[in-house]
Amino acid sequence: MEDLSEKEQLDAMRAWWQENGRFVIGGIVLGVAIIVGWNQWRGAIAEEESAASALYEDVMSATGDGNLDAANTAASELFESYPATIYASQSRLAMARLYMDKGRDQDAADVLRVLVETGGDSEIQLVGRLRLARVLLYQDKAEEVVELLRDQGEHAFAARYSEVLGDAYTALGSYPEAQAAYTAALADDPAVRTVDSGLIQLKLNDLPAATAVASGTEAGTDAAEAVEEAPPVQGDEQTDEQTDEQTDEQTGAQEGENGDEAAQ
Repeated sequence: MEDLSEKEQLDAMRAWWQENGRFVIGGIVLGVAIIVGWNQWRGAIAEEESAASALYEDVMSATGDGNLDAANTAASELFESYPATIYASQSRLAMARLYMDKGRDQDAADVLRVLVETGGDSEIQLVGRLRLARVLLYQDKAEEVVELLRDQGEHAFAARYSEVLGDAYTALGSYPEAQAAYTAALADDPAVRTVDSGLIQLKLNDLPAATAVASGTEAGTDAAEAVEEAPPVQGDEQTDEQTDEQTDEQTGAQEGENGDEAAQ
């Protein structure tokens, strides 16, 4: 009876394996493939990071030496092969600075614009947007600066954005907007000040007051015209009539006296 029970168990195991064995083997193969693929992916990422890091070091070394040709070569390879890495973004900032040092402001604007247009609101992209705005301001493109920095919301660089935005509005002659932007920059947290409040206050004080003067002159002119067009008061009309009557009486009396003197 016991032998029969063991035979039945073996038969049951064989039947189960025949039915499910392929799934077990498939699961094992799939698990091994996932592990191998994961390790390969991690290896590729590590290799990519290593290569991008090496190119970034080349870019930084060349920019530090002011070697534009070497920096361009390393940066171009980095941008083409590893565009999504943090090293590419940091290299764009470095290249923009080198371009400005070499008087190539349009190249600086172009390399920064790619960084800005990748989207997102990471700190490095916020820095890129700020530097691009300053380059555009240097190029006398104040309207583009306004479009670039306006309505950017609250972030760690908000005060700096407001200062440059105020500079752009000043260049455009939009002094009320410039005043508002500078005032917003001065509202920066004093505990962690990110702007030179003294310099911004000087900019604020130097804003032309022509707009305010013109507004005041117009208001004064309107008031004068309103007074001239206002209807006379009833009491004034009565006073003028009484004055005319008294004048006529005095004139008649004077004429009578003069006539008497002539007769004599």
